[in-house]
Amino acid sequence: MLGLLGFHDEFDDRPGRPNGSIHDAVQPVGEPDEAELVAYLGAGHVLIDVMESGHDVITGDAHRHSLGCSSLVTDGTWLWRLDFPRYVETHHVLLPQAFVEHVRTLHHRMPPLVTAQFAPHCNETLPLIGWASAVPWQSTETVHEPEPRAVMGKADFDAAILAQERNRPDGNWTKPRKPRRG
Repeated sequence: MLGLLGFHDEFDDRPGRPNGSIHDAVQPVGEPDEAELVAYLGAGHVLIDVMESGHDVITGDAHRHSLGCSSLVTDGTWLWRLDFPRYVETHHVLLPQAFVEHVRTLHHRMPPLVTAQFAPHCNETLPLIGWASAVPWQSTETVHEPEPRAVMGKADFDAAILAQERNRPDGNWTKPRKPRRG
């Protein structure tokens, strides 16, 4: 079974998620190597890519991981949502000590994913997070090397949102438009 990170009650309409309420996991400060832990989480292998967008469940803000937020990511030992690094970085969400030690042992480097070792654990874990109908994970590749992914940094995202708001014309954007006549 894979360890689960970031599967909190607020991310799903079903109660009793594996990691409880995210509000209970928010900390005033993070780990001393939080930036490296966030980078590690951001470098994970995308297991299931979900096309959706969401907002921060604590603040309601859009963020750099909004698109595809509930996509599943793994390092072969742990499984988390694509947007989980946002909560660690912004809200200093408490990480299990076993995960922190695991990442530090790897010197914050994402390991390759070995299909034969990973697939059985993945297939028994997916039903626990609501993916009972998912096709069992299989791969024709025996080893998946980590692929670098471009992830916009928090400062770059915030600057882009600010620029977008400055360039928006004045006016009421909340009023619905009238339908066009055919």
